[in-house]
Amino acid sequence: MKKQFKSESKRLLDLMINSIYTNKDIFLRELISNASDAIDKLYYRSLTDKKVKVDREKLEIRIDIDSSNKTLTITDNGCGMDEKELENNLGTIAKSGSLAFKENLDKKKDIDIIGQFGVGFYSAFMVSDKIEVTSKSIDSSDAYVWSSTGADGYSIEKTKYDKVGTKIVLYIKEDTDTECFDHYLDEDYIKGLVKKYSDYIRYPIKMELTKHELVDKEKNEYKDKKEIEVINTMIPLWKKNSKDVEDDEYDNFYMDKFNDYEKPLKVITSSVEGTTTYKSLMFIPGHAPYDYYTKDYEKGLSLYASGVLIMDKCADLLPDYFSFVKGIVDSEDLSLNISREILQKSNNLRVIAKSIESKIKKELEQMLKNDREKYESFFKTFGTQLKYGVYNNYGTDKDKLKDLIMFYSSSNKKNVTLKEYVEAMKKEQEAIYYVSGESINKLDKLPQVEQVKEKEYDILYLTDYVDEFALTALQEYEGHKFINVSKDELDLESDEEKEKTKKLNEENSDLLKDMKELLKEVSDIKFTSKLKSHPVCLSTKGDVSIEMQKVFEAMPNDIPIKAQTVLEINENHPIANKIKDLYKTDKETFEKYTKILYSSAKMIAGLNVDDPTEISNLICDVMSK
Repeated sequence: MKKQFKSESKRLLDLMINSIYTNKDIFLRELISNASDAIDKLYYRSLTDKKVKVDREKLEIRIDIDSSNKTLTITDNGCGMDEKELENNLGTIAKSGSLAFKENLDKKKDIDIIGQFGVGFYSAFMVSDKIEVTSKSIDSSDAYVWSSTGADGYSIEKTKYDKVGTKIVLYIKEDTDTECFDHYLDEDYIKGLVKKYSDYIRYPIKMELTKHELVDKEKNEYKDKKEIEVINTMIPLWKKNSKDVEDDEYDNFYMDKFNDYEKPLKVITSSVEGTTTYKSLMFIPGHAPYDYYTKDYEKGLSLYASGVLIMDKCADLLPDYFSFVKGIVDSEDLSLNISREILQKSNNLRVIAKSIESKIKKELEQMLKNDREKYESFFKTFGTQLKYGVYNNYGTDKDKLKDLIMFYSSSNKKNVTLKEYVEAMKKEQEAIYYVSGESINKLDKLPQVEQVKEKEYDILYLTDYVDEFALTALQEYEGHKFINVSKDELDLESDEEKEKTKKLNEENSDLLKDMKELLKEVSDIKFTSKLKSHPVCLSTKGDVSIEMQKVFEAMPNDIPIKAQTVLEINENHPIANKIKDLYKTDKETFEKYTKILYSSAKMIAGLNVDDPTEISNLICDVMSK
């Protein structure tokens, strides 16, 4: 007799088929999970009911393809369902038998039921226009068949079925102009889905596969042969005790799972029990993926619920600054949710994510402390991402990452952490000095670094575009402020030197004013005592440095963000007296010298000269006199 779904069930079924499950492939995952649940229930019964005898070795799930009749069949030898259970579990959408079973279990029992949501079964209607479920309960001598073509309703009738368990037959839809359904009748495709989503189901999933057997070598003749194979591995690597797993097993798993040609730099395992229980197996790659620093890169860990894949890349498990980590998280506290939105609201997921973040950070700290060479290799590849994490989101996570970032030290000629820099500071040194630029070689030759080096203060050379932004977000480290040596007010001169320079600038105010008229783009021009052997430099004042300006200019926007530049002239260099003399005796040549000095300072700073031909002609003109 035909029965009708309740009106709300009809709407939910229609919504699920057309909206909730955008990935049709997961229907097989859902049916296999249900089959695994049914076997779990039977096995549990055998432990508590002496009348129920179960041979653990014979428990299995079977998949069969019948291309001629366009059917895909999933069979299990679990507990089965009687007429009432078929009605309750399949006649009412979102009525979960597995959930009800689990709620009635003694919580101390070691039993793990995967499917707890109650709607996964109906995802099969995305790929089939008719479903038949034949089942015989362990508690009944009668078998029943549940049949439905979708929202129109269903029927339950008595039938003959000679074994306990459930058989689900899907009548696969015909192909359309926009969608292909025939691949659900393809052995390789189905096998691939099992490997992807259900490889770690604890019971063997068997399937009859076609083998091409060579029957005549001379004639090169082959004959198709059918063989039943177990197509899942059953025991997840992450569920094994790490002491029982060889390094090669981890390496091979990583390279196979994540399609990498190189072994991982670091393997991170964890098994957490408590409010939320989960196991994880994570890897730090030995190199960055080709698309890592592009918008196409997708971060995330593969998320499993009791060995069943529910999301291939769960981005919510990793903060952006640890997006390089690859791996698996498996929790028995997560349900097979029907949507990404519901999963994102899961408190368990947030707890797991926070724990994973802490674990990764701890492992990196241990690597830095105990294996400096390996950490240096890691940082060379992924250090930019850590520094990005320092200033991203307005520096929210800066304190988590400040001891993991490194910069090149002018004194040590290698990367150092901020902690190492501070520990090596001279007694009288108060600030942490840095300078930004294109390369270490160019930074080491900058006029501005001479004064700091003379004091025997270490300087951090920042060569990555993100470096200065990271230090700006940090503002200070252990009470020591960060100071850019390219700022116009470095403040390392003595009071006597400052007074002398102030007087010199006041005496030559007209000269400096006329230079400023010629160089309208600079904010200020002044004589300085901070330069030693170099005649000029271009420094900045305000929050935006020259290197920051370069980064902003490279961004795809029309908002001009410029550094306030200051042309500084070495008061102790012969060029200072030359400028003063020309100002009094030869204004035309004075103007030429002004432009040449400014262009020289711009080139030292790595900025383009607006009109190089003009400057070249001016230099040649001055040289020829």
